[in-house]
Amino acid sequence: MTSLPRPRRRALAAALAAATFTMAAPAMAQAAAPTKAPISAQQRVPQAALATITWSLQKAPNPTPDQQDAYNRITSAMNAAVARYNNLSDLGKNITVQYNPGVPTADGNINGTIRFGNRAYMTERTALHEIAHTIGVGTSGRWASLTSGGTWQGAEANRLVRQYDGASAKLSAGGGHFWPYGLNYDNEFSQTAADRHVNIVAAMVRDGL
Repeated sequence: MTSLPRPRRRALAAALAAATFTMAAPAMAQAAAPTKAPISAQQRVPQAALATITWSLQKAPNPTPDQQDAYNRITSAMNAAVARYNNLSDLGKNITVQYNPGVPTADGNINGTIRFGNRAYMTERTALHEIAHTIGVGTSGRWASLTSGGTWQGAEANRLVRQYDGASAKLSAGGGHFWPYGLNYDNEFSQTAADRHVNIVAAMVRDGL
């Protein structure tokens, strides 16, 4: 076979190399790791958010009609309140709920117990308020040291109140409760106030509650 001149040999070699690269490229692309879609800021869940509030209701083995009615009301109130806390905060607590007709209203304890008595208080507003007590509002050993002169001393919770109500706003605290947004009375409840209540309780925890 007649040999090609050297310049043509080089050109042919270059053409073959280019053809080989073009054929191999798809195989290389298929072997590459798939590109993941970027995660938005809203999709990112901080590690601390793994904590959640859970609850259970203690029931009589054979509830009376009165008890069953109370259980239904309490379940509705607690489901709404716990869902709101878990949606807006990374707080964690295991709560045991009881129906006790001897309780005039409702109460919450840092040991994780909530008792409902009066049906007028078997509402989301009350459930949110009592969950705050189980978290430490008015019940934590740090409560007294973080309240002075009727005012909450923590920077995080006060920053939120100023954000909500203006630069001169402050978070008042006393008698085991706080305001505004403490949901201490039915006329304080709204969807906005309920959300802010949860945010402030979470900020109190960050303040060291």
